[in-house]
Amino acid sequence: MYYQRLYLLLLLLVSGYSFTYSQIKLPKLISDGMILQRDIKIKLWGRASPNEKVTVNFNGKQYQTTAGKDSKWLLQLPPQQAGGPYDITFNGNNSVTIKNVLFGDVWVCSGQSNMELTMERVKDKYPDVIENANNTNIRQFEVPDQYNFNHPNEDVAYGQWLPATKENILKFSAVAYFFARDIYNKYKVPVGIVNTALGGSPAEAWISEEGLKKFPAYYNEAQKFKDSSLIHKIEAHDRSVSSNWYNTLHQKDEGIKNNWQSPDMNDADWQTMNIPGYWADGPLGNVNGVVWFRKAEEVPAAFIGEPVRLIVGRIVDADSVFVNGQFAGTTSYQYPPRRYVIPAGVLKEGRNEIVVRVISNADKGGFVPDKTYALIAGKDTLDIDGTWKYKLGATMNALPSQTFIRWKPEGLYNAMIAPLTKYTIKGILWYQGESNAGHPADYEALMKTLIADWRTHWNKANIPFIYVQLPNFMEAKRTPAESNWAALRQAQLNTLAVPGTGMAVAIDLGEWNDIHPLDKQDAGKRLALQAAHLAYGEKHIVYSGPVLQSAKTEGNKLILSFTNMGSGLMAKGSDSLHYFSIAGKDKHFVWAKAIIQGDKVVVWNDLVTNPVYVRYAWADNPEGANLYNKEGLPASPFEASVK
Repeated sequence: MYYQRLYLLLLLLVSGYSFTYSQIKLPKLISDGMILQRDIKIKLWGRASPNEKVTVNFNGKQYQTTAGKDSKWLLQLPPQQAGGPYDITFNGNNSVTIKNVLFGDVWVCSGQSNMELTMERVKDKYPDVIENANNTNIRQFEVPDQYNFNHPNEDVAYGQWLPATKENILKFSAVAYFFARDIYNKYKVPVGIVNTALGGSPAEAWISEEGLKKFPAYYNEAQKFKDSSLIHKIEAHDRSVSSNWYNTLHQKDEGIKNNWQSPDMNDADWQTMNIPGYWADGPLGNVNGVVWFRKAEEVPAAFIGEPVRLIVGRIVDADSVFVNGQFAGTTSYQYPPRRYVIPAGVLKEGRNEIVVRVISNADKGGFVPDKTYALIAGKDTLDIDGTWKYKLGATMNALPSQTFIRWKPEGLYNAMIAPLTKYTIKGILWYQGESNAGHPADYEALMKTLIADWRTHWNKANIPFIYVQLPNFMEAKRTPAESNWAALRQAQLNTLAVPGTGMAVAIDLGEWNDIHPLDKQDAGKRLALQAAHLAYGEKHIVYSGPVLQSAKTEGNKLILSFTNMGSGLMAKGSDSLHYFSIAGKDKHFVWAKAIIQGDKVVVWNDLVTNPVYVRYAWADNPEGANLYNKEGLPASPFEASVK
């Protein structure tokens, strides 16, 4: 009996092995609805049994290859014009047919959250775009968020090609979709988006192990995380710390103990605070823990009987919302907009109680200013900002920060880029930098390495690489000051020295109070302009705003020359230029006057007799910077010195 069971087990194992490797298997990218790159040889690849002949039938022709001893096979299709749809059939010991294949232009779209941010996030800004989305010639493949520190993955875990229809549009990267829409409208060729981005990720996470050798600290860190037991230990510790913190918070919270979400709660002894705002700026001070907020709102009859949207701006860090004692929704971290739906029957005409339980786990907690706080029913809006009552539910020490292992060097390259590099592409879009702003001095070298690294692995030295320069963010300052965000923008500007790169300036597309600005349409449009010039050969279009070319002195004045002036320079919205500063050898910057003289900008301050340095829009948020070309594209911020 024992030997019979052993024989059956061995038979099953052998059969399983045969089943695994005697079938033609394709990577996830090569699947129904895919878009393949037009006008160039493209690779198709997969697995079969060792030495198995693989035949590809496409458009009335056959192409053959043989799997190697390692079961891998690869063949090339000759260049194809844009068009389709086609079916492609792969024959070996089995047969696999990929349907609805188009040829067009494929763009890999990578970076951090501003590339990842979806159309769902911006649906209130672009409702007509979403309502009318119906272009099956624009398709997205979303790469799952994964990391691997030990080796490059051969394939992604899952994914599918989806067309830009109303059913799918909310899943699309917003920047990538608006880019693709502009490219399609201009060239009328299918556009494929390979969306491989991860919020919070630094540039070093997207560089291969070989590329990281230029950066010993990052390389050594990547080696450390090859130890899976270390990863498990860190993750278990972080989970334990977080779980204990929140369990303690909930146990201490007087609001939970005493049912403060109840509309019948007596809040006569609660203090008042103006919303939006942060409680650290008031009598409560900078405490972490949980604070409850209540507001009695008189609701008119127009809001009754239908679902009503409750917009609660953005909240730092987490919130749970109740209306008349009914739970309305929750958000667990600070960045998403708070958009909740109150079901019909919850609101009543007259007095209604809105309660928001806010958890602050570190830094300043509260309601982000300059956001919408309102009840919305159809075209009717009822603002709910103003005076709210509040009471401290529990005080806690700040929650220790966790180790974001998925952001460590090399991990994202191995899992989210390496599996794509056989797929022939038109170019790369990149929107990232926020997570490297703490160390801007490293960024230029990191990006030049990343670009070369990706081009090496795609085996194409001239792949267009187009990126978004960091937008304006954080509070504006009234005096010249140092800025990590400005220094990182300078590193991005310097990266244009790499051939085949383009930069979309976004210094006017940000929001001072949101690291995720909603204007993704203009960001996409500016990327598309760069692509038209760099990837599509339109050499005579105005694709960029002014970029500093040189600076020279004439007496106590600096004379600045620019490229990409279009039909001329202009001071947008004003008779004069703003946000220029100059300094002597001491590098003590002061505000400067600046005027346009023909195709030059003249900058000076009468108190600086020997100017050496000049800056433009040098700040986290250079509010008022207004040098543009007459085509409406902003100049890149810069720092320069007179040689």
